[in-house]
Amino acid sequence: MALFTVDEAVAELDRLLPVLDEVVALRADAAELAAAGSPGGRATPLGGVPELKAAQARLDELLTEVQQTGAVLKGVAPLLVDFPSELDGVDVLLCWLEGDRALGWYHRLDLGFAGRRPLP
Repeated sequence: MALFTVDEAVAELDRLLPVLDEVVALRADAAELAAAGSPGGRATPLGGVPELKAAQARLDELLTEVQQTGAVLKGVAPLLVDFPSELDGVDVLLCWLEGDRALGWYHRLDLGFAGRRPLP
C-alpha cells in the first residue's frame, strides 16, 4: 500500500473534491430513481430504469477513479475516504468524511473512525 505524505493527500483530495461532489449528487439521484422503480414508488422527473443504470455506471466509474489514486474508499453513505500515511513513525489513515472541504483528521489503523483526531 502506497503511503501519502500529508501534503500529497491534501493535493489529491483537492483534485478529487469535484469527483466526490459528483458521487454525492449521483448517489442521491440513484436512490430516488431506485425508489421510483420499486412497487408503489413515486414517479420522479429524473427518469426510470435507463437513467438508474446510467447513474449506477457513472458511480462505479467515479468510485474506481477515487480508488486508483491509492486512497481507500471506506464508505459511500456517508462518503468516507482514507489516505494511508505515517505520522511520527505510526501508520495512520488521513481521514476525509463527506461534508468536509479539507483534509483535517487522522486515525491510527487499529482504532478506526472512532479514534479520529485533528491533524497536528
